[in-house]
Amino acid sequence: MLSQLNKPLIMGILTITPDSFSDGGKYSDLKAALNHVELMISEGADIF
Repeated sequence: MLSQLNKPLIMGILTITPDSFSDGGKYSDLKAALNHVELMISEGADIF
């Protein structure tokens, strides 16, 4: 757990609603959502 904010944190945002305007529901099923979270982690996201 992060107890000190000694560096900026990168936030990954995952919208999982099927009518999302930003991704068109691309991550509405669990497997797609988890794959995208793993991608965001690999790209440096700290929080979601």
